[in-house]
Amino acid sequence: MRRQLNTLYITTEGAWLKKDGANVVMNVEGKERARLPIHMLESLVCFGRVLVSPPLMGFCAEQGVTITHLSPNGKFLARIEGPVSGNVLLRRTQYRTSDDETACAAIVRGVLIGKVHKQHAVISRGLRDYGSKLDPSEREGLERVRTRLGRIARDLLREPTTNGLRGLEGEAAQVYFSVFDSLVRHNGEAFRFTGRNRRPPRDRLNALLSFLYTLLTHDCRSALESVGLDPAVGFLHRDRPGRPSLALDLAEEFRPLLGDRLALSLVNRRQLREKDFTVAESGGVALTDEARKTVLTAYQERKREELNHAFVGEKAPIGMLPLLQAQLLARHLRGDLDAYPPFLWK
Repeated sequence: MRRQLNTLYITTEGAWLKKDGANVVMNVEGKERARLPIHMLESLVCFGRVLVSPPLMGFCAEQGVTITHLSPNGKFLARIEGPVSGNVLLRRTQYRTSDDETACAAIVRGVLIGKVHKQHAVISRGLRDYGSKLDPSEREGLERVRTRLGRIARDLLREPTTNGLRGLEGEAAQVYFSVFDSLVRHNGEAFRFTGRNRRPPRDRLNALLSFLYTLLTHDCRSALESVGLDPAVGFLHRDRPGRPSLALDLAEEFRPLLGDRLALSLVNRRQLREKDFTVAESGGVALTDEARKTVLTAYQERKREELNHAFVGEKAPIGMLPLLQAQLLARHLRGDLDAYPPFLWK
């Protein structure tokens, strides 16, 4: 299997990135703060006011290292990359499949089965870890949702249309997030969760989830591009200018694993507290600079953990799973696999 490559996150405002030989060098206020060989990197992700020299941009493009610029809150701003690589025949098949209702629905079904299965696993982990500490009503609510998610997963197997599958996914999200607050074992109102909201997030837990989802989408986009697929043309998410629809499709599979579970761990272990968030006059909530560093460190550490991939038949770092799924999707589109096999996490 391909060695897991790294993403370098730059969160220091005013940092200047430049090329020195085959190295990326970060200067802050005229002093060198970090140096890393380019061959160790897959991508650079810059938060806020981070400057990149033209020679480094060109060198990264030549080496296949993408540079992504995000706002301080994690909103996508721009992406710099070299020539598009990959098999044009694979992309043509991807486009035709996206327009074929039956073939499109088959892929969407696999993606959503993987997502709902992981949502079921998140609820099951919560019951296992905190079941004895929950109020009877909370425990009953979690068990009821776990049962309903199991039924939705079975309904996905029988649903023939893409729109019908989207409807089941919406139902799964509604019941899943209706009990998400019961999984938050943090006293007080600071991390109270009443449902998903965004653009901008209006509470701390939603701000954390949105930030993690942004990181995950970036990783999924890189994985798809590395196998020659077009991240803009999806199956679950339809085409929209400027939206990486296929990257969002792939991210759906991993949101419960790399987003929801990690967010719960950071909050329940008190790695993030109320003071780690800012609230704007408009009501939007965002992570502080230091809190973003905490989340990025935890995200990278989680990606190094290994899980067994049943279809591949071996263990793999969590950070490599989007790449493995992108490879399996490409094999399905080429006709090497009869169906797209989702990654099932227990």
